[in-house]
Amino acid sequence: MKNALTIDLEEHYQATAFSSTRERSSSHSLVSRVERNTHKLLELLAESRRLATFFVVGSVAEQFPQLIQTVARAGHEIACHSFAHRQIFTLSRDQFYEDTRRAKLAIENAAGAPVQGYRAPSFSITRESEWAFEALAELGFTYDSSIFPIRHLHFDMRHVSRAPFLIVTSAGPLVEFPMTTLQLAGARAPLAGGAYFRLLPYRYMRWAIRYLNASDALPACVYLHPWELDPEQPRMNGGITARMRHYFGLKRTEAKFRRLLQDFDFAPMGSLVKELNERAPTCAAAALPQIRLSPLPGCTNVS
Repeated sequence: MKNALTIDLEEHYQATAFSSTRERSSSHSLVSRVERNTHKLLELLAESRRLATFFVVGSVAEQFPQLIQTVARAGHEIACHSFAHRQIFTLSRDQFYEDTRRAKLAIENAAGAPVQGYRAPSFSITRESEWAFEALAELGFTYDSSIFPIRHLHFDMRHVSRAPFLIVTSAGPLVEFPMTTLQLAGARAPLAGGAYFRLLPYRYMRWAIRYLNASDALPACVYLHPWELDPEQPRMNGGITARMRHYFGLKRTEAKFRRLLQDFDFAPMGSLVKELNERAPTCAAAALPQIRLSPLPGCTNVS
């Protein structure tokens, strides 16, 4: 089974963990490293002959348009990861619309191609910010990957399906490709990206993705940031929890990622969404308050 391979292309200092302390960080820690880290990531993907979806921060696209062109020329899908990397539940609808409009324009200008997919910083579309789906449809997006169907410090989205599904808004439909979880002993366990990828043993990760593919008949969604391949990055000011989330396991990430690319088949998320839409309906939809959800053709009935 093909799994979705996704990259959140952002600067190391744009991580949400440091959003409250970024202004107090030294100028040295705010020096850009996104070009070198992204080129390193592109080399790994080329070696393994894998294509991915790059969810690009709009401010990075504005500053480094040639980098986005390089990613696109390598055959990877270009998608949107906001403009200023601010959590959606901290914005008003108008602020979100303008941030996303500006990001989409900057990324499309840099890539020279239309952008269809969106991912919110830190998966921050929640029950309280579901208006974002309508705004995304208004802006011409066709799919989203912003929902992490777990209980988290800032949200609780356990009511949402673990399988891809369709969100129907007044501005049109959006395919939602939620982040990967396992259902274990009645609880959902996050998997396959970010700090979870760095913290969990690779043997567990490999077993979990194989189980997801075989038993649940679901594709995994793996996500990585270019800065996670950079253990020498300057250290930011921040509390112990933020620093542990961001820096723990960086030295082992590249080796684990190489093994993952060898052990599994991957494709850009946009191509998987297209394949799902072409299959016959077989699944039941979950329900988000105030948003009508419809079954996505081809997904498994997984609650």
